[in-house]
Amino acid sequence: MTVTSLLDMRFAAEHLEDGPPALVAILEDTRAFDGCLGVQIVTDVTDPTHVVAVEHWESLEHDEAYRAWRAGPGASGLGDYLAGPPTLTRFTDGASL
Repeated sequence: MTVTSLLDMRFAAEHLEDGPPALVAILEDTRAFDGCLGVQIVTDVTDPTHVVAVEHWESLEHDEAYRAWRAGPGASGLGDYLAGPPTLTRFTDGASL
């Protein structure tokens, strides 16, 4: 079953100029990671520091492998641009309600 992961983050005010381009560059590796079906960035219309990465993964296992890679050898340095730690929420797609 596919998974949609929402990574909710806020850029530090002093990184509003350089943070978004850094995120775009970081996401090149995310999109190339095994099991990634795509990533979209959405920005809060009233607060440009608030962005959410909407990631689609083939499976929870692919997403978990990606998170482990980012926590280790694939560390991106994204946290240097953020006002605080991002929040990750994951959803299964296609669940019957």
